[in-house]
Amino acid sequence: MSGQIAAADAPLLVQLAHHLQRPVDEATRQRARLHLLDWLACVAGARQAAVKPFAFDANIASTAALLGNVLEMDDVHRLGRLHPGPVVWCSIVADYEAGLDAWLDAAVRGYEAMIGVGATFDDWHYAHFHPTSTAGLFGAAAAVASLQECDVSETAHALGLAGSVTGGLWQMRHEDTMAKQWHVANAMVSGGSTAVWARRGMTGPLSLLEGPQGLYAATCRAPKPMLFGPGWRIEEVSFKPWAACRHAHPVIDCALELRAAGRLAAPFHVETYADALAFCDKPHPTTDVEAKFSLQHAVAVIADGRNATPADFTPEAITALAPLRRQVTVAEDPAITARYPAHFGARLNGLELVDCRGDPERPVTEADIIAKMHMLANWGGLPPSEADRAADLALHGNDAAAVVAMLDKWLK
Repeated sequence: MSGQIAAADAPLLVQLAHHLQRPVDEATRQRARLHLLDWLACVAGARQAAVKPFAFDANIASTAALLGNVLEMDDVHRLGRLHPGPVVWCSIVADYEAGLDAWLDAAVRGYEAMIGVGATFDDWHYAHFHPTSTAGLFGAAAAVASLQECDVSETAHALGLAGSVTGGLWQMRHEDTMAKQWHVANAMVSGGSTAVWARRGMTGPLSLLEGPQGLYAATCRAPKPMLFGPGWRIEEVSFKPWAACRHAHPVIDCALELRAAGRLAAPFHVETYADALAFCDKPHPTTDVEAKFSLQHAVAVIADGRNATPADFTPEAITALAPLRRQVTVAEDPAITARYPAHFGARLNGLELVDCRGDPERPVTEADIIAKMHMLANWGGLPPSEADRAADLALHGNDAAAVVAMLDKWLK
């Protein structure tokens, strides 16, 4: 694979395809292992979720794609406002014959493409489109292109094909649907297949992003520049410690800090950024999904002595925490909005946090992710031995087929 740098005036997808050809260093592979374990934990925890019966075939990748986002604990990139893990890893698992090193390299490249494109989308795009879906097809295409050992031209055409059919509207937020999870599965299937087609000679629009009838023209008003830094952007991705929408995490973090100091007392006043209110101002949730997207419920969970695990967003928890939710008020702070999305912050009863646990500025440890694996395995009905097995395979193993066999056992 060529390591040449594309000309600055080349179409953006050609520049991105060149950027993706770089060799992946061992330290970045080790980082990718943490994300693999994190994704496996999310799948394990959701294996008994209501969405499972709708994975109506025996395809491990398709089933895992539907499950990886269910618990709202999948990794997240702040500037892109997207979740790369569930799209990229399920695209890779579909190639069960590849070795683990090939998986790790493919993941790093998939994250790079998905974040690289997603971080160029503007607020107008985010107001209407689900970036995990719109950028996800690019991530899936890049990951599979890496597994297929596509050259620069084939990778660029795969990205162009993927972008030509991308989409994903936020209307799903206003109805009780499973569209959010289906977006991940669709990105995996549609985006991943483009690399196979490109390998066979199928071509795509290389100016798909910036062209006059391209993705930016259709979905953005002020797209941001695409960045091609010397490192890999998987290092910028945050891990999610709590089973709620990422927009609710800042206030969960504040509440935990106040609780630890013995200062978490009603009434509760939340100040945060505008998008957190747009997505998560839900004082009266009625479903587990609404509870995960409720700032009021997030505060109530911690005030009740809970730890924002999946059990804290069930119908039983929603009923039990109604009195505490009624004591929560929310408002926008323009200063916090001004720092967003580079920083997801909040203030609760005077305590302000700029970044959350799990962000690169406040990183979790390998032990934290292993503990998350155990917690979610238990929630998903798996014994501790399966959590240990997943941690060993993801963090120390070299056998991709063993990971697939483990998933097969979990998802049957």
